[in-house]
Amino acid sequence: MGDVAMTVPVIKTLLDQHPEVEIIMVSRPFFKPLFENLPRVKFIGIDLNKDYKGLPGLFKLFNFLRRENPDAIADLHDVLRTKVLRNLFKLSGFKVAVIDKGRQEKKALTRPKNKVFKALKTTHERYADVLRTLGFTIDLQKFKPLTIDVPSSVSLFLQNFEGQKIIGIAPFAAHTGKQYPLDKITSVIRLILKESTDTNIVLLGSPAEKTALNQLEAIDRNRVVNIAGVFSFSEELALISKLNVMLSMDSGNAHLAALYGVPVISIWGATHPYAGFAPFGQNKKWQLIANREKHPQLPTSIYGNKTFEGFDKIWESIAPEEVAKKVLNTL
Repeated sequence: MGDVAMTVPVIKTLLDQHPEVEIIMVSRPFFKPLFENLPRVKFIGIDLNKDYKGLPGLFKLFNFLRRENPDAIADLHDVLRTKVLRNLFKLSGFKVAVIDKGRQEKKALTRPKNKVFKALKTTHERYADVLRTLGFTIDLQKFKPLTIDVPSSVSLFLQNFEGQKIIGIAPFAAHTGKQYPLDKITSVIRLILKESTDTNIVLLGSPAEKTALNQLEAIDRNRVVNIAGVFSFSEELALISKLNVMLSMDSGNAHLAALYGVPVISIWGATHPYAGFAPFGQNKKWQLIANREKHPQLPTSIYGNKTFEGFDKIWESIAPEEVAKKVLNTL
């Protein structure tokens, strides 16, 4: 989800700076709400496991998309499927540009030995470079946060916190190497509730994480609310847009909150902002990064799926008190 969410500020900035441009965004149907509030964007949701499965499905998809008669093709993904698609368009005479993911640079950043520890180009700028290759100027520094209509279901929910502050906490990630331990998150929540009496906490996660989030909700059911599985994706985006601050791992929720200009406190373990995946437009002071002097193996991977013996000790360098303080200082 994070990769798709990161395209949004780039596409919005392109549309703002080029009012003559129209975009056809092709992605999985789930992501449609991310683009619904953007003008001049036609979203096409495709099911790669059903309607466009395998190589025959890609030919079918190519023929379907070709009927849209685009002026150019921007491949922002550069995986096997998109390689096939873009080459079909290229062979048919369409102008094509593809993202440079900097794979070798990222390998150098994350390898265990002879690590080259330096900040790489952000993913947002890599997306923008694809559009620049197609002839568009684009200045991401002029990005304006998205606005979103709040449905009645979310408005009714927010009435419970009227006149108070709302902190979103998304404590999970796709890989445990990016996930601040649950006992430390528990401590963070207790500290926040103790230090700020007019603050409430909304817990975000997938329905599969609901049971674990219920344990955090039990800390104080009057002020901590688990919304996993309660709202649709579209409704959840509207709720996120109304948060005072988001506390997230290096995960999709950080990128979602950034779209609406919500301050994001992000926690980094196996991964690092230098890889280029930090949430857009956020203050670097809001990044809490595990200590590399004590653990020079970090970062171990781009996606957080690689750890090492004794990895759990990295979290000792990010104290719950420090996390809670960062969150409270943004309110």
